[in-house]
Amino acid sequence: MRSYDIAIIGGGIGGLMSAYALATKKPELRILLLEKGHDIEKRVCPIVAGKVPACVRCPSCAIMEGMAGAGAFSDGKYVISTEYGGWLPDFLPPEQVLAYIEQADGILQSFGAPAERFMPNDELKKKCLEHDLHMAQAQLKHLGTDANFETMRKMVSFLRERVTILTDTNVIDVDKAAHTVWYERNGERDDVTASHIVFAVGRVGSRFFAKWCTENGIPLKNNQVDIGVRVELPSIVWEDFSHKIYEPKIWYRSKQYGDVTRMFCFNERGQVVMENTSGVLTVNGHAYVDEAKKSQNSNFALLSTIRFTEPFREPIEYARSVASLANLISGGSVLVQRLGDLLAGRRTDERRLAQSTVRPTLKAVAGDLSLCLPKRQLDNIIETLQALDRIAPGTMNYDTLLYGVECKYYSARPNCEDFELEGCERIYAVGDGTGFTRSLSQAAAHGLYVADKILRE
Repeated sequence: MRSYDIAIIGGGIGGLMSAYALATKKPELRILLLEKGHDIEKRVCPIVAGKVPACVRCPSCAIMEGMAGAGAFSDGKYVISTEYGGWLPDFLPPEQVLAYIEQADGILQSFGAPAERFMPNDELKKKCLEHDLHMAQAQLKHLGTDANFETMRKMVSFLRERVTILTDTNVIDVDKAAHTVWYERNGERDDVTASHIVFAVGRVGSRFFAKWCTENGIPLKNNQVDIGVRVELPSIVWEDFSHKIYEPKIWYRSKQYGDVTRMFCFNERGQVVMENTSGVLTVNGHAYVDEAKKSQNSNFALLSTIRFTEPFREPIEYARSVASLANLISGGSVLVQRLGDLLAGRRTDERRLAQSTVRPTLKAVAGDLSLCLPKRQLDNIIETLQALDRIAPGTMNYDTLLYGVECKYYSARPNCEDFELEGCERIYAVGDGTGFTRSLSQAAAHGLYVADKILRE
């Protein structure tokens, strides 16, 4: 049986930053990184490559999993703030979190990430407040999907010379007492031991991690899920915001229900994309730096937040079931509907979609979102669109496109002490998949912090 000093489960930005800090600060450490998906250079989505028009349900979704995680194919937003992006400031002093975010930014810049930042804008924040809209502010960097991918490729290449990396490797179980990690690779099972184990599983690995915690008697907490749509419209509608701050991150409390609906994940002149998470198809957005890859549209997520109370304990499964219903209605794809058709109570069909002045950037199935989205969430989305139209006229246009379903489910958070899992000596939890973060910057900061904690021990 092979033995390592540290085994990191997951090759997303949290796991990569942990590996980087450990390998550079103490090169003699024997470090193993296990990643379920492909190596970064082998991550090719057939849709993005133009080989197929719709998702073919690859065994390993190149968009969602593989080295550099789901963040590799994001549009590369890096938030320099503790105001949003996760819950690390609930566990560490905000100034310490910010220092780690800055440290991670410096590491990314060493691999080619740009230094330029968008700065907060009080004038736009005031404009939002005049219409009961609340805009979060932060220094923000936008790498672009293409430049972000290249930055992560260089980081992985650097680590490959210093860390043992196993890709296409599915971790099956971890023995918390013996510190043994069992995994399957190339059809064969194997195992290793490690003095320290880091779960950095990402969103795709959240179900595995939650199941493992339950089986090992580690209490979990999670009661929030966001469900909604991806909005696509002409880029000119939101350029007053995007040219100044890049991402308008705005929340609104509905008058009808008192629920919060959030606008975020803005992609200027970007593309709507499809994601496959354990067989459930949802939508997301990308944006490129390369002018040749830009579209005439911008897109953003518009999601209604639900916080469940007792006795319900399965918010992630709830979100998956809503998204699965959209997959069922669309015949195994995702839906797109014109806003005007939704308001008129009629389905968008292919003929109506062809008449739209907004040309869709994703080949989705024209349909009716009211058949799969719960009424409460749909009411919240429509009311929020009406509010957003007051600060960005044109948002409520008839031909504004709504894709569904988009979900952001926040992984169950385990009981732990300074990120060491309850009852599990020298086993740690990091990043989005363990319920502590929900952004590239905080996941990166979290990975660095846990690495320093291991080094101190």
